[in-house]
Amino acid sequence: MKLLVDMNLSPRWCPLLKAEGWDWSDVGRGSAPDSEIMTWARQEGRVVLTHNLDFGAMLAAARTTGPSVVQIRTQDVRPESLGPLLVPLLRQHELELKAGALMIADEARARVRVLPLRGKSDPTP
Repeated sequence: MKLLVDMNLSPRWCPLLKAEGWDWSDVGRGSAPDSEIMTWARQEGRVVLTHNLDFGAMLAAARTTGPSVVQIRTQDVRPESLGPLLVPLLRQHELELKAGALMIADEARARVRVLPLRGKSDPTP
């Protein structure tokens, strides 16, 4: 799996992800708008790892099939604290993330929704 570590997370995540065998990148300008990050991640086939809630909203508004996004919804986002919880979740949901999904993870659980996201008023296929 190829990951893009968003600028709102510590670069200390990168060695942890590399140790797990995942390809990672933190490429890009620190001031890049979220839309630019999403476009680059989609073009490169990367899963965005972020603490920013805007990415999920962007996926919902665009109703797109990618890129996949993992939103971390905890106060403590340090890799030494969150890594033991997040790594197993990434492994468990790797197939969905490769195919296109939004995963929202906190200390208690992870919720995974396949892309494109559908609103309450959207018909189910």
